[in-house]
Formats: sequence, C-alpha cells, structure tokens
Amino acid sequence: MVIIGAIPVVVGLYQFALVPFHVWRNHNKHAAPYFPRVAVIVPAWNEGAVVGTSIDRLVRLEYPADRLRVYVVDDASTDDTPDVVRERGRRYPGRVVHLRREKGGEGKAHTLNHGIRILLDEGWAQAVLIMDADVIYQPDSLRKMTRHLADPEVGAVTAFIAEGSPRPAYLTRYVGYEYVAAQAAARRAQNVLGVLACLAGGAQLHSRENLEAIGGRIDTTTLAEDTVSTFLTQLGGRKVVFEPYAVVLAEEPEAVGALWKQRLRWARGNVQVTRRFRHLWFRPWKHRLLGGFSFGLIWFSVFLLPLCMLLSSVGLIGLWLIDSGLAARLFAVIWLLAAGTYLFITAMTLQIDPRSGRRTWREAVAFPGLISLLVMLTAFVPNLMTDLLPDIGETIFVLFTYAWLTLCMPAAWLAKWAENVRVGRLEVGRWLAPTLVYLIGYGPLLCAITFDAYVKEFKGAANVWDKTEKTGRVMS
Repeated sequence: MVIIGAIPVVVGLYQFALVPFHVWRNHNKHAAPYFPRVAVIVPAWNEGAVVGTSIDRLVRLEYPADRLRVYVVDDASTDDTPDVVRERGRRYPGRVVHLRREKGGEGKAHTLNHGIRILLDEGWAQAVLIMDADVIYQPDSLRKMTRHLADPEVGAVTAFIAEGSPRPAYLTRYVGYEYVAAQAAARRAQNVLGVLACLAGGAQLHSRENLEAIGGRIDTTTLAEDTVSTFLTQLGGRKVVFEPYAVVLAEEPEAVGALWKQRLRWARGNVQVTRRFRHLWFRPWKHRLLGGFSFGLIWFSVFLLPLCMLLSSVGLIGLWLIDSGLAARLFAVIWLLAAGTYLFITAMTLQIDPRSGRRTWREAVAFPGLISLLVMLTAFVPNLMTDLLPDIGETIFVLFTYAWLTLCMPAAWLAKWAENVRVGRLEVGRWLAPTLVYLIGYGPLLCAITFDAYVKEFKGAANVWDKTEKTGRVMS
C-alpha cells in the first residue's frame, strides 16, 4: 500500500523529466505560416462585463482581418450582453456576429453546439477557435496556433492558459503556479509523448475536418466536453498539439468556494471521462499512444491521487503496528523521494514561465503546505521533534506524520468552511482561510476537491454547469 502510494510521485518525476526533451521532440518542424479562415465561437451567458473587451482584443489579433470572424453565442443572457455584442457588431461590420439562443442555462457545450451548427452550415470557416468570453489572447497567439494546422495530420491545437490578473490575490497566485506546472510544463511532456490529455477549454482550435469527424458537435453528456473532444480527435487518428508560446490570459477565482465549484466540475468531468473511455486504458496495441502505458500512468496518477494518499497513510500505520522500524525506514524513503521530486518540479516550473515564476515563487514553495514541508523535514532529520517530546507525545507525533497524507484532505475542506466565518461584524474568514491554505497546502486542496468529485459521482449528483463568475480583472 505504501509503494502504491508512492507511484504518483515517481510518475510526476518521470513526466517532468520529459520536459527538456521538448527542445528536440516537438511539432515545430511540421509547422509553417498558415492563415485559414478562422471562426471564433464565444459562448456568453451574462458576460456583459467582459465580452466587449474580449471582442476588441480578438479583432486586433495579428491575423488577416478578412480571415477572422467572431461569433458570440448569447445563451439567453439577462444582462447587457446582447447590447454589448450588437454594438461591437456595428463597430466591426462583417467581423462580429451575434447569435441568440432563446433557451439558455443548459451549459457551455449546448451553447457551443448552437454556434458550431450554424458555422458548419455556412461553409465559410476552415478552422474554428473555441474560447471563453473572458479570456484575452495575446496578439500573436492565434497565428502561432494556426501554423500547426499546416500539417494535415493535426486535428486540433491548444494554447497556454495563464492566470492574468494584474494584482493577483493569494489564491490566484497559487492558480498561476499550478497552470504553469499543469500546462506549460506537463503539456510539453505530453507533446514529447505524442499524446495530449486535454485541450484547454478557453483555447481550442479545431480544423473544420476534425470538427466534422468528431460528429460536428461538442459532447454534452459529461462535464468535460473539452477532454472528450481531445480523446475523440486522437482516437480518430489526428494529432493534438500544445503550443506553449501561444499565451491566453484568464481570470481565475479569488475565493476557495469559487475555486471549489470550478474544480469540482472539472474533477467530476474527469471521473466521467475515465469511465467513458475505460476500453482504451493501457491498451497500446489497440489505441496506440492514447492507450499507452506512459499516458495511462500520467492520467491515473492524477485521477487516483487522493486514493493513493489514503493507501499510503493506512499502509504506514499498519506497518508501524507490525514493525515500527520498517515503517520509519519506508516513511523516510517515501518522503525523501517526495522532497526530491517536489524540488525538481518546482525548479523546472519556475524556469519555464519567468513572469509567473516571479509572481508565484512563494506559492510554489508552499504548494504542498507548510505542514507537509515540516513532515518532509522529519524525513531528513528523524529526531528533530521526537527528542523534544515525551514517549506518548512522540507516538502521537509519529502517527500524525504517517497519517498526514490523508488528514490533509479533510483539513483542506476546513479552508473552504473557514472562508465564511464571521465573529460579529468581523469577517474572520478573510485571514483564516488564507492561513489554512498556506498551512495545509494548495495541492491537498485540489485532492480534497477530487475526492469530493468521487463522492458526487457515486451519489449520482446532477450534471449541473456552475458558471464561474467573472469581473473583468484581466482587462483592467
């Protein structure tokens, strides 16, 4: 059980060890300047605060004006979204189209399909860019993405979504670091392997042929429509490419509750995708790279991380009851491995995106939590705390360190609860929640959300699309 618990650490080390090979193993040699007619689909439900600026930035991209059109699919908005889009249509005649859905609230995938159906019927578009209403594409991002479509074997391209707030709060700094690790770094490694786990929902460029091949629509049966599109593209024999230098800035949640809502949707989607594509895992003889062992290990090391943490704690405590010396040695080995992997991944991540590195280095250091760092330290210096404690205190401390990988997840839930704590008129949660996140860790917080997704899926909770509220901080 302890060894199984260590597998995600080893796989994380393996994945990030692949990143430097992206210098040689990438798709750039097959790319070329290429400017297909691109239709941009922007799903919008009550996005009046952000959609106008997004349109302005899109029409100013470094891309031929006559080969770019913006289609805003208004999902029965009740704010000023229709007025904002129509005004932009008058400002940019022939380049901005307002598509209204009278029945809304069905989720992003249904909204996108309304626009995709119209675009494919028109026949003008040679490629379709699916994005979110609030994201900001850097001027050269689209042409860096389209150059990969010059290779007819490529079906879809995605970009690097970076947290873009000018003055990020503590939680958005954590998200900023996470995005560099999970996208700029991990997706480089997936490029090296030749298989991609997921097109970023706010930046997915499909060739027309690919969209038609995957059914001419986006999946509506799961909460991870972007991942389903990614899998279907590759199962159809077409490549999916990550372009790390096409940068798209996004606004991310500043509160734990909002982050929990967003990531719970993502995590439940991953549970649904894992179940839906259960026929391909670890079957390279049938599904080539997508069914390969490397990709399967990477996928499940994230997907099953909470269970692996639980197994590791139970295993260590079980061994302690049988042979405390063996338990202590294994504990030291596992945490020394974790510490080395943590240092390697952190150093690699901070170098990949210097801008984010400068903004988020404190959160990078504290990503596993200050308590976890203390536990790591006890692996290096076994008697650091035990010599200061009486026998009963030593036993309690040892059991606590063995159980921490499991205890950190319910502890992370406390951070969500603490956010709304008030004492009279004093909003205690404003400082209590950040303190808990730094102590417990952002990584354990994500694991707790994943565990919550397991529970929600087991109970058969409704697939509700909870929209993340946006305020336009990136535009400012």
